[in-house]
Amino acid sequence: MDLKTGRVVKVSGPLVIAEGMEEANLFDVVRVGDQRLIGEIIEMRGDRASIQVYEETVGLGPGAPVVTTGAPLSVELGPGLIEGMFDGIQRPLDAIEEEAGDFISRGVDVPALDRKKIWHFAPIKTVGDEVETGDIIGIVKETSIIDHKIMVPHGVKGKIISLNEGDYTVLDKIGEIQTDKEIKELTLMQKWPVRRGRPYSRKLNPIEPMVTGQRVIDTFFPVTKGGTACVPGPFGSGKTVVQHQLAKWADAEIVVYIGCGERGNEMTDVLNEFPELKDPKTGEPLMKRTVLIANTSNMPVAAREASIYTGITIAEYFRDMGYSIALMADSTSRWAEALREMSGRLEEMPGEEGYPAYLGSRLAEFYERAGKVICFGKDEREGTLTAIGAVSPPGGDLSEPVTQATLRIVKVFWGLDAQLAYRRHFPAINWLNSYSLYIDRIGEWMNENVANDWNSLRIKAMSLLQDEANLEEIVRLVGIDALSEDDRLKLEVAKSIREDYLQQNAFHDVDTYASLQKQYKMLKLVLKFGEEAERALKAGVYLKDILNLEIRDKIARAKYISEDEISAMDNISEELINDMDELISKGGIVSA
Repeated sequence: MDLKTGRVVKVSGPLVIAEGMEEANLFDVVRVGDQRLIGEIIEMRGDRASIQVYEETVGLGPGAPVVTTGAPLSVELGPGLIEGMFDGIQRPLDAIEEEAGDFISRGVDVPALDRKKIWHFAPIKTVGDEVETGDIIGIVKETSIIDHKIMVPHGVKGKIISLNEGDYTVLDKIGEIQTDKEIKELTLMQKWPVRRGRPYSRKLNPIEPMVTGQRVIDTFFPVTKGGTACVPGPFGSGKTVVQHQLAKWADAEIVVYIGCGERGNEMTDVLNEFPELKDPKTGEPLMKRTVLIANTSNMPVAAREASIYTGITIAEYFRDMGYSIALMADSTSRWAEALREMSGRLEEMPGEEGYPAYLGSRLAEFYERAGKVICFGKDEREGTLTAIGAVSPPGGDLSEPVTQATLRIVKVFWGLDAQLAYRRHFPAINWLNSYSLYIDRIGEWMNENVANDWNSLRIKAMSLLQDEANLEEIVRLVGIDALSEDDRLKLEVAKSIREDYLQQNAFHDVDTYASLQKQYKMLKLVLKFGEEAERALKAGVYLKDILNLEIRDKIARAKYISEDEISAMDNISEELINDMDELISKGGIVSA
């Protein structure tokens, strides 16, 4: 028997035990059985390997051959990733459809990057230049939006001895570098093992917000470029819609969207919407800056883990070019369920609720690969990778292990609330439970770049919402008539913040996105109403007269004012002051 070939001794769902594997290493990719199913070694005991198989194992039995490739699970990085849709182990789904039809047949082996497609390479370095790891040697125009920067592979340093402009496939030689030991050939493509984070020169402190256009996020719970966030919530509370909105509108140059164990129709929505949606910055289809990884709930469970690592490795690769990347993982709970299943089959000692004891460290390994970094290379470019994971706690129970382990790691928590969703308040992010640990840093940035009173407006709005929660307790006990007019006004202003500001329609052409300038003017307008109403109350105007003002409808409809016309909000603010002055002059009690 070939030393590199073992044989199956046990099959338990996606877990296969093989013996005679002394030549193999941990995390090597193997081919199992006559159908050459793809798998990964996750445990070694002597010559016995425990293999996580990323395809259906029905029909596989003891005695079947197992061949190790001698290499870890890796992704192919090069032109052809953008606009691509891959499964969890980076097989392109369109190429699989051509070869195998509508369903993925077992053992199908399709290269991740098209070997026949021709790309035009334009060098920016010349022969004789000294280069090192990460230096950009040339550009390939991958889509009308994205310039794919071809970098010197890791561990390579030396002098360029040839580099030619021309049309190449991803495997063609584009040039050569003379290193200390050998001549290294350069191609458009490089490989990287998915379980190892791509290195960088140094990590920076993220301070700039990733603008999402979602008011509740940008104003109250912002995430930085290079930050981490999680979106936990029960079924039907809008996790997927929130992630779709972030993918569409977030201030990132490239989006990597991982459908990890979610329903197929949700990935279908992405596939149907993104090619039609126009990128607000360029006017091109959004798909021209998006990479999709689809491992839906009916695909092999074990491949969910691979899909998470595949997605973040591709994201790191584009980060190394100096781009800002937004990574959406929907959802990490499905990945955790796959870990639990494999852990159970390996007969490991279970942790809380049957999840493996190493659940927290696996989640931490994933999220810590996000960040704002100085990339390798002489030009010292900055790249950012923002990781946003959806969590699907059963029944919305946020005390379950996956949510709790995630909250210990991430800096932003957008807690979705079933009650808000039932009331049709979307995004259903609960403003009393959610938090952002970046708020102080981002607050300073907002004050400098948007308006110098941004932070004070945000604090005032949040305190009104907290006051509302306390006053509602009193109202439930003794009724609204027990409240003073001042407190009833607070309730009305808080209601305006909730309904006119925080509530946002993802399917409305104008309301789906709000720039920071528009958000500032809207919030200032709502709070201005509160200030002016307070002034009128003190002057003796009845609260019901204030609440019946027609200007309130204009404030409520301000969210539908387009970005080109946001100066109209200044006119509404002036009209509001005039209306209050008029009320005070005719309805106020001059002396009491």
